[in-house]
Amino acid sequence: MGTDIYDIPFKRMDGSSTSLAQVLDGDRDQVVLVVNVASRCGLTPQYAALEDLHKRYAERGFTVVGFPSNQFLQELGSNEAIAEFCSTTYGVTFPVMDRIRVNGRRTAPLYETLKRTPDPGGHDGRVRWNFEKFLVLPGGQVRRFEPKTVPDDPSIVSVIEEHLPR
Repeated sequence: MGTDIYDIPFKRMDGSSTSLAQVLDGDRDQVVLVVNVASRCGLTPQYAALEDLHKRYAERGFTVVGFPSNQFLQELGSNEAIAEFCSTTYGVTFPVMDRIRVNGRRTAPLYETLKRTPDPGGHDGRVRWNFEKFLVLPGGQVRRFEPKTVPDDPSIVSVIEEHLPR
């Protein structure tokens, strides 16, 4: 088996290197919702539901991690602009990382791993659009949800609740 999903490096907005293990302070029993986000997309209002989920479950060991991507040509031009947009428009408190590529030759290594998991409709591989969601469960198991599945959809919330401590 390759590198553990928790140890795959990626960059924060400030350019420093991190990983899911570091974001979770080493606690691999937490649940993480990884989402490729964009500021100028019809699905951008999902930021509000992502933030609500993050706040609702954070104390029980859940976090959202956003990865801005401009592969669908709907993201702002700099990390500073993205951070300001997230903060002022949606009050985002969950971590938003450096802009990445989710498809193609220079796909971020974390996304190479995440994309191997099929969604409930059987789609794996290429990320189809902004706001595709990947739940990383304790132990590194991944569940994938299509972009139009809203973050607070019962199909996502039930999996989060099932894997968090009571």
